[in-house]
Amino acid sequence: MARLQLALNVSDLDEAVSFYSKLFGVDPAKRRPGYANFAVADPPVKLVLFEHAIDAGSLNHLGVEVESTDDVVAARDRLAGEGLATAVEDGVTCCHAVQDKVWVDGPDDRSWEIYTVLADADTTSPRGEAACCADAPVSAARCC
Repeated sequence: MARLQLALNVSDLDEAVSFYSKLFGVDPAKRRPGYANFAVADPPVKLVLFEHAIDAGSLNHLGVEVESTDDVVAARDRLAGEGLATAVEDGVTCCHAVQDKVWVDGPDDRSWEIYTVLADADTTSPRGEAACCADAPVSAARCC
């Protein structure tokens, strides 16, 4: 089975394990001092966490592309049911595509989007190139 691996530095391993367990709906496959990994079947990903406070939060955001708006809504409902704050963007133009998406922020301001592409678009974002892919908290509007 092929899967994407994401290796992330986090400042607080316990907080990160709690968040990612909720985000993906699975417990870690392996946990050691300063280390944890998740073998997630859906979406297929190997998520590796290293506790390195000095390098924490170095990514802008991460994402999961899903098949449909129904999948985005199901993800939003599941995340909200886990008590996580979400931000919904329906029909947003971002990264040369029209998308429906839900955002959730994890530890170290690590933003995740779960999105589906509805159509191609000629522009990046109505807010301009700088607004697209901006790193911002769930409470702020943003684009992929």
